[in-house]
Amino acid sequence: MTAFLTTLLLCYLCGSIPFGLILAKINGVDIRKVGSGNIGATNVMRTLGKKWGYSCFLLDFLKGLIPVLLAKHYAAPQAGDLGQYMVIAALPATISGHIFCIWLKFKGGKGVATGAGAIMAVCPPAVFAALIAWIIIFKKTGYVSLASIIAAIVIPFAAWLMKLQGWVNINGPQLILLAIIGTLVTVMHRSNIQRLLNGTENSFKKKKENS
Repeated sequence: MTAFLTTLLLCYLCGSIPFGLILAKINGVDIRKVGSGNIGATNVMRTLGKKWGYSCFLLDFLKGLIPVLLAKHYAAPQAGDLGQYMVIAALPATISGHIFCIWLKFKGGKGVATGAGAIMAVCPPAVFAALIAWIIIFKKTGYVSLASIIAAIVIPFAAWLMKLQGWVNINGPQLILLAIIGTLVTVMHRSNIQRLLNGTENSFKKKKENS
């Protein structure tokens, strides 16, 4: 039990590293006070440019992927009877670190990059399916938020369909967890959803057309 709880704590702490804030600070900017105020890659990109935005996404992705991989392949085999629950618990622990960051008074990002990284450790094909959906929606609309919401919804459905076809080895509790994570990421975009409905959401496509 001690090893199990320690692993979850480490997953949470890893997920809570605010890379967006750190990268912005390197450039003399408090990312919480510019743009949308979010510490995620999209706001970093809008504020600091593509190089820093992509760097933030990669770092957030890796902080989701690495702890869950370690929990799956290293910690779980040593956790005895609790090992079967290790990955199921490591996923939300890592993503929660990003969304509810302990260093930022339990405020953080929306969980897209970190969630994608964490789920990649469990079901890579579903993440690739979500990526395809993200690219299609973003290319069509220019809305990062809409593309991210659709991608979050696609993951549990893709994982379920792939399980039915025998393409992935994922169990029922993990599927339920993916659905919960997709719902959480969608809820974290509630302000974006309201702006989409009002027609006031920022669009990279519109920005490009006006430039």
